[in-house]
Amino acid sequence: MKLPRRQFLHLAAGAAALPAVSRFAWAQAYPSRPVRLIVPVAPAGASDITARVMGQWLSERLGQQFVIDNRPGANNIIGTEAVVRAPADGYTLLMVGTAQAINATLYDKLNFNFIRDVAPVGGVIRGSLVVVVHPSFPAKTVPEFIAYARAHPRKVNMASAGNGSPPHVSGELFKMMAGVDMVHVPYRGGGPALTDLLSGQVQVYFPTTVGSIGYIRAGRLRALAVTTTTRSDALPDIPTVAEFLPGYEASFWYGVGVPKNTPAEIVDKLNEAINAGLADPTIKARLADLGGVPMPMSPAEFGKFIADETEKWAKVVKFSGAKPD
Repeated sequence: MKLPRRQFLHLAAGAAALPAVSRFAWAQAYPSRPVRLIVPVAPAGASDITARVMGQWLSERLGQQFVIDNRPGANNIIGTEAVVRAPADGYTLLMVGTAQAINATLYDKLNFNFIRDVAPVGGVIRGSLVVVVHPSFPAKTVPEFIAYARAHPRKVNMASAGNGSPPHVSGELFKMMAGVDMVHVPYRGGGPALTDLLSGQVQVYFPTTVGSIGYIRAGRLRALAVTTTTRSDALPDIPTVAEFLPGYEASFWYGVGVPKNTPAEIVDKLNEAINAGLADPTIKARLADLGGVPMPMSPAEFGKFIADETEKWAKVVKFSGAKPD
């Protein structure tokens, strides 16, 4: 028996609407069980601390536990791949950051494409690195440092936390823009790099502000400049690199991502909760303790930010010839 055309169209429209209604109801009920927030580094670093601050807020805001799951290894790759392969249901999140933007070019072959396979949810924090030298180093300003490095090519040793790490590529960007030739000395992490800088074995390093500010305040390291485009509230008397090299900018940043195809309603709900946290005075103060400022963004804005960062660091990686450890 044939249905009248009007009745058929009405039923068809109702059937087509069901999945959308179902998805909306699912998103309204989300989360109905604990959520994993995978941090692709070991505990106690800035990324891990940021994740725990935001995880606690999300637990309180959304009424389910957000469990921090540290998956260190292979320069963030192991943890990132675990999220890429997880179900796209909103119950596995990823703490993303500068390292993933760098890795996209640093590694010739990865089992995933970060921009394609991880959907952006929102930014959390952005902070500065700082150019520090041993107190015995003759340069006291960025112009003096550049003049010294130009006059002594390959005589200045630049420490880093490893090939392709944010301190490394920030230093390479400085070399590229300042026209200086320094010797890169990679370490297995920021701790050993700082140890050798403090003992005078290397001359310059680009660590995070939070990792070096204690040594700066104690006079054990000399800060020449911060790497963001504006001065740091934690070091207000220290100039920016851009004051001497216009256009220079480098920072560490963290945000949240999910597997691709995660329902937009869930992404939006997480984004709204994260941005509410970033407006909370207590969360702001805790992020300030990490040397950073809140980075509230929509999913689309965060996606563009990641794409821009990936493109920017691709140029630096190619210029420097950096290879994975």
